[in-house]
Amino acid sequence: MSLNRTEIIPCEPDSGNAGEGKSCQSHRHPKSFLTYLLVMKAILSNLKKIRENSPLVQNITNYVVMNNTANALLALGASPIMSHAHKESEDMIKIVQALVVNIGTLDDYWVKSMLLSAGKAHEMNIPWVLDPVGAGATPFRNETLTQLVAFYPTVIRGNASEILAMAKERIASKGVDSTNTSQEALEAGKRLSVITHSVVCISGEVDYITDGNRVAEIANGDPLMAKVTGMGCTASALIGAFLGVDKDPFQATLSAMAIMGVAGEIAAHKSQGPGTLQLYFYDALYNLTETQLTDSLKITFHGQ
Repeated sequence: MSLNRTEIIPCEPDSGNAGEGKSCQSHRHPKSFLTYLLVMKAILSNLKKIRENSPLVQNITNYVVMNNTANALLALGASPIMSHAHKESEDMIKIVQALVVNIGTLDDYWVKSMLLSAGKAHEMNIPWVLDPVGAGATPFRNETLTQLVAFYPTVIRGNASEILAMAKERIASKGVDSTNTSQEALEAGKRLSVITHSVVCISGEVDYITDGNRVAEIANGDPLMAKVTGMGCTASALIGAFLGVDKDPFQATLSAMAIMGVAGEIAAHKSQGPGTLQLYFYDALYNLTETQLTDSLKITFHGQ
């Protein structure tokens, strides 16, 4: 059975409607435009909830990106915690709305913290995100991921090579960087979603979100984002924030990646290079408006 594509990408008005400020799809594809409105309503509602409720997000993440991800969560409106102590790992889960586990800088102590926290999150039904940084690079990483997946992450977000490695595909690893495109990893991501019962997000030039059946494709962002360390890790942290306000992990992940991509585009247009992009990215998250999101979001749905 072929996939049906529901395109809900805003586009410029045609010549017959110039100046009206309406998406041409609102005239040509009413059903698609209705889908677009429903998606936008959900994303904007989730953003409002984060800004009003400031969900608490526990991050066991790598020390390269701690400052970056904490600042991004604050700019979005969430509240970050960066705690790794064994003695408080389980207690911390009792007070947070979501957990993010990022395996970027592993050692035995941190692995134990991750396992304690993920196990408690699973026990308490607290949503959690697994960021499999460098999956496939070493046996230690792969063994750690096997242990973590046993606690059923709500969402797995990685680049194409990481998702392929987790789905047991043969890849040539380049450390934490992807040697594959997100589209190449889509089928593997769908299989991984079915196996793990997790929503899988494959980030790249185009981002894909799948629950094994539905697929959302987001074509926002900017190539300059790849020149700033930890932007993928930031995406995982933002997904954690949205999981804290939306019980639907597919919609929560879609919301996070949509806002990540649009904010990245806004920042790239203002910046002179990677250094200023990171600063403008925080500002874009903090100041993001409904108009900016609706004017910029490029999303396509695929479904059975």
